[in-house]
Amino acid sequence: MATTRSLYRSLLRELPPRPLLSTPRAPLHQRLRDNFQQQSASASASAPPAELQAAQAEQYVAYLRAQRTYVTLLERYNPGMGMDEEERVRLTARRVGMDLPVEYDVEGEGDVEGGK
Repeated sequence: MATTRSLYRSLLRELPPRPLLSTPRAPLHQRLRDNFQQQSASASASAPPAELQAAQAEQYVAYLRAQRTYVTLLERYNPGMGMDEEERVRLTARRVGMDLPVEYDVEGEGDVEGGK
């Protein structure tokens, strides 16, 4: 029973968090809860399937943990992944010690103070 509860908590820890009490439980959370309740209720009836389900749950926890670590490393070592092309070029130029020239804004020409 304690290992089942531990596995359930580990799975929930690895899933994306949800705002507390503001939204109903996600279908995945509800399905996990139902599975673990069913498993704990039928644990006395059949031991081998419960052990098999526990082993599968441990594998899922390991997989989810590895996926979370992968995303963290991907974001850390590819910081420009979510940037647009212009921002990426500007930061690359800054990395080698250059600044890109300021582009002239044709539409805002009349709005520039002191210029005619």
